[in-house]
Amino acid sequence: MADKRILYVAQEVKPYLAETPESLIGNKIPQGIHAKKGFEVRVFMPKYGSINERRNQLHEVIRLSGMNIIIDDTDHPLIIKVASLQPSRIQVYFIDSDDFFQKSDSDIDDFGSNRNDNDERAIFFARGTMETVKKSSWSPSIVHCSGWVSFLTPAYLKKMYHEDPCFRDAKVVYTIFDNKYEDKLDPRMIEKLKMDNICDPMLDAIDVENLDINAMHRIAIDFSDAVVFGTENVDPALEEYVKAKGIPYMTFDKASEGVDAYKEFYNSLIPNED
Repeated sequence: MADKRILYVAQEVKPYLAETPESLIGNKIPQGIHAKKGFEVRVFMPKYGSINERRNQLHEVIRLSGMNIIIDDTDHPLIIKVASLQPSRIQVYFIDSDDFFQKSDSDIDDFGSNRNDNDERAIFFARGTMETVKKSSWSPSIVHCSGWVSFLTPAYLKKMYHEDPCFRDAKVVYTIFDNKYEDKLDPRMIEKLKMDNICDPMLDAIDVENLDINAMHRIAIDFSDAVVFGTENVDPALEEYVKAKGIPYMTFDKASEGVDAYKEFYNSLIPNED
């Protein structure tokens, strides 16, 4: 029986960023699942400017770097770096860009949550991840996204990469965290998505003048096959939104049980693969 491949598309992973509940989950769950028989894991995250490359032993992967990703008619070179997450030695791939992920003195946090181009950063992260996975010829059974920076990845998987053999059968899971995001995204975001043929009535119905954190979560939910409530502080309106969709979800209490709960949840979403 073939291993089930789990691709984690994460906003933050310890030890590359400071310890938070989210970065601990980004470390613990992938390593725990990787240790289970029948699972293979890879992790992708942005290479924020605050990440110390020397201390964390990052190095560029030349064969995966060099692609230009076009966003709003502008080319952005993609740089891929990699490190091994200890002690499991899971490969962690870092999506890097001089245009989007360099450290700025105006950033209020490691993620640059206050930047006015966060829609384009999320697009770049989603497309950079998918293109790199394709180049690696590594077909995931599940793509598990977490954190606001990954919120467009489900839409790209379901609309731009849905016919690609690498992703055609992948299930998409999205974890809702209690991310602090006070600003709103560029009202032109939907227009930029349409340039990538990301078109859907659910997107057309969005209030582009009110692209706040809940709108971001809803977009991710709309294109996901399942949801994990990664915090006990999930907005009740989002909980109801998930339940109304009729898709599988894992409660915060269940998720808090740890790796075995995630393994059970993943197994419920994908059949055994021969």
